[in-house]
Amino acid sequence: MRRYIGLDAHAASCTLAIVAETGQRLRDFPVETNGAALVEAVRAIPSPRHLIFEEGTHSAWLYETLAPHVEEIVVIGVRTSRGPKSDARDAYALAEKLRTHAVDQSVFKAPKEFTVLRELARVHRMLVGDVVRVQARLKSIYRSRGIATAGATVYGPRQRQEWESRLPPATRHTTSKLYAHYDWLLALKKQAESELIAEAKRHPIARVLQTAPGLGPIRVARLLPIVVTPHRFRTKRQFWSYCGLGIVMRSSSDWVRGRDGGWQWAQVAKTRGLSRQHNHTLKETFKGAATSVVQQGKTVPIYADYARLVESGTKPNLAKLTLARKIAAIVLRMWKDKEVYRPDKPASTTTHAARSTT
Repeated sequence: MRRYIGLDAHAASCTLAIVAETGQRLRDFPVETNGAALVEAVRAIPSPRHLIFEEGTHSAWLYETLAPHVEEIVVIGVRTSRGPKSDARDAYALAEKLRTHAVDQSVFKAPKEFTVLRELARVHRMLVGDVVRVQARLKSIYRSRGIATAGATVYGPRQRQEWESRLPPATRHTTSKLYAHYDWLLALKKQAESELIAEAKRHPIARVLQTAPGLGPIRVARLLPIVVTPHRFRTKRQFWSYCGLGIVMRSSSDWVRGRDGGWQWAQVAKTRGLSRQHNHTLKETFKGAATSVVQQGKTVPIYADYARLVESGTKPNLAKLTLARKIAAIVLRMWKDKEVYRPDKPASTTTHAARSTT
């Protein structure tokens, strides 16, 4: 008999709830949030075992720890909880979702192939954010004294003394500490950047993807551990949605009575927008790639597509969004075919198996 196990994870304890394939609630019990204790508890449940838990702080660790000990493991997106709530109730609800195949949003958990690259990319992203934060604090001090700070010369080591001379003596102590903090973070960021690029080079596909327009070694290194494999996405539209570049159409009250009394499709304006449930790093990566293409101008072949849209009356921001979608489709095709970028090749990303069924 199959056992469906719902796991509600917290910092100190996890609650396991077991549901039989008939829907009968067998039992629930708490377990310490400890790898060995969780493995022992799961292995004590008769197989076949099907495990489900929510995406969260512990989800990646739980996946790596418990995946070898169950026949199926599913990570579900966090949902809105309404009504009565408890750890056991939540765990049973998860197990019931898995038993009835009612999981509407499963979360992909990557294998260990890109573990090192994923952690290096995370550290680099945090350090970049810290550097930007210190830069904003420095500029805010100058602006608070009525000193305009356009450009990046305020951060340069050679110009600092000149900039600080415009401040009163009491404020210079603060800026000197911030400059020291900035230099330290900048050195760490450069070190993390070199480590990230070196690790990305260990994967042959990185050299292929770097030939895509607007993608350099840093963006490719961030891209690899998130996507992991392009075959997760059958078409480019699925990839666009995951990247936050997919267009969402919404409408309501679609049918109205016609003059003859029959039902006809209502000519109502549909609400449009980009998909909100997406990976923010991927969206930032492809929007940054599109910005690089626009800045480089005519030296990049697909810049002509952007220029043609702008000339036809499309707003520059929407034209750049279209360019980002095109770059994403090109990257997905290159990754699937393992071929370098060729401007003359269309960005078709439907797999051979999918084409054969249509």
